[in-house]
Amino acid sequence: MKIVVLDGFTLNPGDLSWQGLVDLAECQIYDHTLAKEVLARCNGAAMVLTNKTQLPATLLSQLPDLKYIGVLATGTNVVDVNFAKQQGIVVSNVPAYGPDAVAQMVFAHILHFYQHVALHDGAVKQGQWGASRDFCFTLAPLTSLKGKTLGLVGFGDIAKQTCQIGLAFGMKVLIHTPTPKTNLPERVTWCSLEHLLPQVDILSLHCPLTPQTHHLINKQTLALLASNTLLVNSARGDLVNEQDLADWLNQGRGYAGLDVLSSEPPKNDNPLLQANNVVITPHIAWATKEARQNLMDIAVNNCRQFIQGTPINCV
Repeated sequence: MKIVVLDGFTLNPGDLSWQGLVDLAECQIYDHTLAKEVLARCNGAAMVLTNKTQLPATLLSQLPDLKYIGVLATGTNVVDVNFAKQQGIVVSNVPAYGPDAVAQMVFAHILHFYQHVALHDGAVKQGQWGASRDFCFTLAPLTSLKGKTLGLVGFGDIAKQTCQIGLAFGMKVLIHTPTPKTNLPERVTWCSLEHLLPQVDILSLHCPLTPQTHHLINKQTLALLASNTLLVNSARGDLVNEQDLADWLNQGRGYAGLDVLSSEPPKNDNPLLQANNVVITPHIAWATKEARQNLMDIAVNNCRQFIQGTPINCV
């Protein structure tokens, strides 16, 4: 049996080990694979692992030996899952491998704006503190999270972790999901999106990208937010209409901390790259070493279970 990893670099840039996978079968592990190289590299493989390399129906139809696709992520939009099922190809993913890592990045973005650490660090190193008459040198107001309202759109594993951190800071938490939630912790309340948006100081997106949530954040929903609201998106870039968000930011109406964009890597004409009051990280919220190791362990176990005839985490 042959296993091919098409784009292993994102998961393992060199600080993890593929040994668990190598122990299962013959392996060919590629850091990156161009679209024109996919067919040749997958030819003869029974099992293929992919992160972002596309496996459409036109390609899958040319791989008669393929029996298993392992997605090295939670989202499976890179695979034509319906066609794979028709061909009897098992598709698995890696759920819930790092909710703590993503929640941590959410608060890294929040604290960037609320504590202004980078701003003050830069000023100190430029000599501005040294030239000040005061021992306490402040360039911008610092803001306490205690008592602020955190809004969460979606309430899966990552949102629940984010909620717990918010509660630890003394925040009130409002959540929105398609159906109402009950039996929530103290200081956590479900409400409709229309009622949630005007009440929050911080809005954090945690919902999947679906036709219903595509461009959920747009000119109309942004207009419902209070002045100086902070939007954090660590979910999917296309939850946001990027031009509408850029316009909102450039009007000085709020702030944004983003770990995802609609196109990754971004195109040079993405309006958010030049917008005011926004901080963008390159889709790394998930990528702590601990989370990647957990992802590796789950992916290897997915393969092991398939080989043993008991596939798990199937989609």
